[in-house]
Amino acid sequence: MAKHSRILESLTSTARINPDAYSVKTSPNRLKSLGYALAGWLYMLRWQKNVRIQAFASVAVALLCLWLKIDFYGIALIVLAVTMVWMAEFLNAAVEAVVNLATEEWHPMAKVGKDVASAAVLLAVVAAVVVGLLILGPPLLIRLGLR
Repeated sequence: MAKHSRILESLTSTARINPDAYSVKTSPNRLKSLGYALAGWLYMLRWQKNVRIQAFASVAVALLCLWLKIDFYGIALIVLAVTMVWMAEFLNAAVEAVVNLATEEWHPMAKVGKDVASAAVLLAVVAAVVVGLLILGPPLLIRLGLR
């Protein structure tokens, strides 16, 4: 029984931590929380060069979907793939900001954290490209008369 108790304790310990006890500031206001999220998005658009490329690519893919008359399910998969890339990029920037805040000196583990977060973006981009090619490729070839 003691083993089960330790497992249960391990599984539930995080849920019992009150973030208000450790955070400088938490927002109980959902509208303000939305504002913080939009501020983060604007930060990304202003300071992260790759996000501007992603924004252009996202609009281009959306227009391509419309031009090729992609069906609802194809568009849904494209939206998920594009969103996955955006999320990975946002999380990568968050990891980089936290690592930069945590240390001013070069540290091998800081490099690992940044490189792994960057690899997550690369993985998301590769997956999105594969999804895009699978969904958009055949109709694009037909539309261009190449098939």
